Amino acid sequence: MKLRVSATSPYVRKVRLIAAETGQDKDIELITTDVWAPGCDIAKDNPLGKIPALILDDGSVLYDSAVIAEYLDSTHKGPKLFPSGPERWTHLRIHALSDGILDALVAIRIETAIRPQEFLWRGWVDRQKGAIDRALDALEQDAANWGDEFRIGQISAAIALSQVDFRMGTDWRASRPKLAAWWEVTMTRPTVAALLPKG
Repeated sequence: MKLRVSATSPYVRKVRLIAAETGQDKDIELITTDVWAPGCDIAKDNPLGKIPALILDDGSVLYDSAVIAEYLDSTHKGPKLFPSGPERWTHLRIHALSDGILDALVAIRIETAIRPQEFLWRGWVDRQKGAIDRALDALEQDAANWGDEFRIGQISAAIALSQVDFRMGTDWRASRPKLAAWWEVTMTRPTVAALLPKG
């Protein structure tokens, strides 16, 4: 398998973390892709022009990270990261909530670092920050029940928190002690520590 990646994409890091957790990381060749570069050919693998995109051995392609995550979970023999039964919906909700944090962080990044400053829409940035704050509050409530579990919900939360730290700093911890305590332990997990954003 081949995975179209970039060093900064949290969605890519989520897929790579799932591959590592399920023992499939050595089966995947990483293809560094700059989707913003003129002439980038990502559209041949994903018509949306986004990463990650997973190219399977038969030449077919899967996107986006949520689909790739479920695919990788379907192809290993260990304990499943996507549970069945009623708890599946809890994990999918946390997965969606965490991806929402990533979406909001990307929106802020585009607005503040890519869009020309004279066109910056402060109200849009504030709306995204509000969404992140509310999502972190919701994760604080969930984290009290996680214990040592590390399935798709917790994997997605770990990626979201690593990206919040990377882009916004660590101030969120003070008002969310359960989530902060969980993250302090989780960020030392070898598969997580290896994929923390740098720069």
